[in-house]
Amino acid sequence: MDTVTLSPRFQVVIPRSVRKHMNLKPGEKFQIISFENRIELIPILPMSEMRGFLKGFDPTFVR
Repeated sequence: MDTVTLSPRFQVVIPRSVRKHMNLKPGEKFQIISFENRIELIPILPMSEMRGFLKGFDPTFVR
């Protein structure tokens, strides 16, 4: 498990292993969600990439 440190300017660096696994590129935008005691970053995708993204989604998952 990777760990990150919050800088004095409230910035974090996404670890290289996560960037490679998620195929993240500089300049990508994320939606940020605060849920209970965790922070989630959701990549904002162009509409052209959204087709079929819910295929196989389990609607019983509780967030």
